[in-house]
Amino acid sequence: MNKILLIIKREYLSRVKKRSFLLVTFLVPLVIIGIYALTIYLTARSFENNKATVHVVDQSGLFAGKIESTKNITFIPVKTAENTADERAHMLDGEGKNFLLIIPPDITTSSHAELIAKETASLTIQGDISRQLENVLRDIAFANAGIDRATVENIRPEVTISAKEITDEGEKDSSAGAAMGIAMSLSIVVYICLFLYGSQVMRGVIEEKNSRIVEVIISSVKPFQLMMGKIVGIGLVGLTQFILWIILSTTLVGVASAGLVDGEDIKTQIEQQQALSNGETQLAKPQMGMFGTVKQELNKVDFQAIITTFLLYFFGGYLLYSALFAAVGSAVDSETETQQFMFPITIPLLFTYILSFGVLVNDPNGPLAFWLSMIPFTSPIAMLVRIPFGVPGWQIGLSLLLLIGGFIFTTWVAARIYRVGILMYGKKASYKELVKWLRYKN
Repeated sequence: MNKILLIIKREYLSRVKKRSFLLVTFLVPLVIIGIYALTIYLTARSFENNKATVHVVDQSGLFAGKIESTKNITFIPVKTAENTADERAHMLDGEGKNFLLIIPPDITTSSHAELIAKETASLTIQGDISRQLENVLRDIAFANAGIDRATVENIRPEVTISAKEITDEGEKDSSAGAAMGIAMSLSIVVYICLFLYGSQVMRGVIEEKNSRIVEVIISSVKPFQLMMGKIVGIGLVGLTQFILWIILSTTLVGVASAGLVDGEDIKTQIEQQQALSNGETQLAKPQMGMFGTVKQELNKVDFQAIITTFLLYFFGGYLLYSALFAAVGSAVDSETETQQFMFPITIPLLFTYILSFGVLVNDPNGPLAFWLSMIPFTSPIAMLVRIPFGVPGWQIGLSLLLLIGGFIFTTWVAARIYRVGILMYGKKASYKELVKWLRYKN
């Protein structure tokens, strides 16, 4: 046991003290948040740069004074209908985005108009113009039918559903949207990280085998001890990295969202005060900004349970798959030879990962989701997808017991391959050879 602890300590400290580990650990949360911030900024800038001027030629005479300019589109009515190409080209010249909108006389029957420009209009601009024309045509249709549009617009019932979940402690709020987002994120993270850290184990075994240093090491320790020490040591490195990522990300997101939510709430209050001052006495439903809504939905999620189960299933799944990766690394002499053994290992994870985007998210408590969360090779992803939707405690306990049992069995199988393969050189292993190694007696 002391030898295993020494190997764990060596594998852990040798990686944690690396400059690359420190850089990745502290920079990844900053980079991810920076990417999101840059995406939001560029999206906002794209809307600002999407301002356009539309010259309107109304041949029908139905839209005079009825088309209103918006924040991004300025409508300019044109009295004379320019027909020549030179006149149209002159109208489209100038700075910014200029368009010529020609509304034909039969717009009410054809429901068709032309938008001419030197470059194709974006879908946003086309959609805004279409909505403006549709609103005017709808008003005309209401008037012809003798219907007051204001009355119709006011009859728009909205129903808000507050989802609640019955637990042993009583009813609590739940959010399907937040649960789905978290489930998808966890499936991606676990799928990537199991391969990332498992591959580190495999590469470490291959490097030690090729450098022949393993011949010196196993003169002092058993192959099983060496394998276990390497697996647990690298696993603790990954666990440490995840805990630091969670702490740093939570801190940074909390600071950023606090400022955004406060600004959004202030903006909402100003808009409500302006509405009241303008005489809008109709009681509106309480409105929150986008960030306020997201924060409210996230408050319904039990992050403590999610983080705890995430760490348990990540570490359990890592131990299970790393044992197999170590066996593969001991059976080959280079990474190019690992493909024939890697494919069968990846099938359960890949299958569950694909299903998580459809079946598991849509039916997290169905029979397929249940059995996938019980099978050790698929439970690290399947159960984490189900956790945000609420899973009975006995299912989590049973799944973890089966995962531990699967790890013990997998480690036993991997150790029997590892003890032989770690000293085999120059011979290309096959599945038949692996079966022979399993049958070798000590």
